[in-house]
Amino acid sequence: MPSYKAPLRDMRFLLNEFTDPARLRSLPGCEELGPDLVDPILDEAATLCEEVLFPINRSGDEEGCTIENGVVRTPQGFREAWAQFRDGGWPSLACDPDYGGQGLPKSIALLFEEMICSANLSFGMYPGLSHGAYAALLKHGAQVLRDTYLPKLVSGEWMGTMCLTEPQCGTDLGLIRTRAIPADDGSHRITGSKIFISAGEHDLSENILHLVLAKLPDAPPGTRGISLFLVPKFLPTPDGKPGARNGVLCTAIEHKMGIKASATCALSFEEAKGWLVGRPHKGLSAMFTMMNEARLSVGVQGLGLAEVSYQNALAYARDRVQGRALNGAAAPDQPADPIIHHPDVRRMLLSMRAEIEGCRALAMWVAQEQDVATRHADPATRDAAEDFVALMTPIIKAYFTDMGWDATATGMQVFGGHGYIREHGMEQYVRDARIAQLYEGTNGIQALDLVGRKMGAHAGRYLRRFFHPVLAYVEAKSEDERLGEFVLPLSKAFGRLQQATAELARRGLSDPYEAGAGATDYLKLFGLTALAFVWTRMAEIALAKEGKDPTGFYRAKLATARFFMARILPRSGAHLAAVMAGGATLRDAIFE
Repeated sequence: MPSYKAPLRDMRFLLNEFTDPARLRSLPGCEELGPDLVDPILDEAATLCEEVLFPINRSGDEEGCTIENGVVRTPQGFREAWAQFRDGGWPSLACDPDYGGQGLPKSIALLFEEMICSANLSFGMYPGLSHGAYAALLKHGAQVLRDTYLPKLVSGEWMGTMCLTEPQCGTDLGLIRTRAIPADDGSHRITGSKIFISAGEHDLSENILHLVLAKLPDAPPGTRGISLFLVPKFLPTPDGKPGARNGVLCTAIEHKMGIKASATCALSFEEAKGWLVGRPHKGLSAMFTMMNEARLSVGVQGLGLAEVSYQNALAYARDRVQGRALNGAAAPDQPADPIIHHPDVRRMLLSMRAEIEGCRALAMWVAQEQDVATRHADPATRDAAEDFVALMTPIIKAYFTDMGWDATATGMQVFGGHGYIREHGMEQYVRDARIAQLYEGTNGIQALDLVGRKMGAHAGRYLRRFFHPVLAYVEAKSEDERLGEFVLPLSKAFGRLQQATAELARRGLSDPYEAGAGATDYLKLFGLTALAFVWTRMAEIALAKEGKDPTGFYRAKLATARFFMARILPRSGAHLAAVMAGGATLRDAIFE
């Protein structure tokens, strides 16, 4: 049976040493966020995930969700877990105090989010969708909608969804057919069908709030004609209770490869009463608030699953005995040695650890910039942070979820044949991880977003938010002999990224196909360079504390940093070569 322990030591290292805690505490509402306040929150979050959510992960996968006459039931234990989650105030962690939230920053909430994804990703889908709905309503909803619905979302009494996809359209939302007809009372009547709606129907909360994309009668064609509507499952009564049933029905739940305890629904809207969120025909920009929030969260899903897979692979490698170590018997008193002494097993484990810890550090950097973008007093500083988050969003979503898929598959590989059977739980992590590369925009779409939108936006302004600090760091540390083994590989990878950027920008001006052909390799090159930067910064911290390290934490950081630079970062050269090869081999290929 698998196990899970929240990686609190690494999380605290990132909060207190890697990111700038003084900068975080300088933000409005964060002044008191020292270890005395944050550590107990992380401890309680870890206890909840380890003792409440993790024990129902495997049983939830085996039981799955069921539907009967439009009523969806979650697996045994989920309702009780949600009640404990809700009563503990966890849905309100990073929400606005004006609506009952605790007001904690994203950089703390993200660590809890990772724990949830490791412990029970299917469960985490429900509050994750609700927080996205909260974010969209907070930014774009009229005040009456915010006052009516946000306190319920923040408390966890009601939950939310995001309704985009239809049978005939996924990425190309301009093809949606759902219609919204204005009513005399200022509301609209929504009619249409949506599919793949996570948490679209369930028995965890007394009401579900659907954020639905639809088109008004006067809508212009394509994505310019999309509007966003709030459609509750039950219409609220004047005293804030669920009232009459609205015209929305779950017609089916999907039978999925993974995340089986998360209800993925087909919904039918028949003259359902809804209210416009934001401006008419501007629903896509409003929905992108929710989608971008979700894309960052999906990246964390890949990270969380990679972490729990690594923990179990490491434990198995320490216990499983097979063969003798190539450099002499490691356990001469046993008939064979633990497989952790074999070089290829160590390669697999270190590959997982290097990617996981690097991605966690990158996620924390981006999360703190999110906090700056929403809280800082200076508009120019907020704008710069927002640019950075926008640039890194497709990288976090795509690189982290590709990493999660690779890491869970590698974790299963460490187990050998025992990983392929259900007994050890490793195959569930592989199945659960696969969806993260697909939803909220496939990873190929994320690469196109990076190259087609973010790279050239505002004459390269987004890119400068990453390029300038990396360049400044490399120049400042180039003479530091102790850091040379990290700064030099970082500098080379950064040079490759600059070269690929210039080449794609040049080609893309005359031929968008060329830019699209190199997009995925460009994103992977960007992600590797970003990880090289955070690993170099972590190595700098570890070098300063290596001599005062009774636990071995900083020595392990340095060893993992060296492995990343020597064995993972060189992939950046292959990605550059693929970008430079151009699109001819794709364009000229023949499929018969």
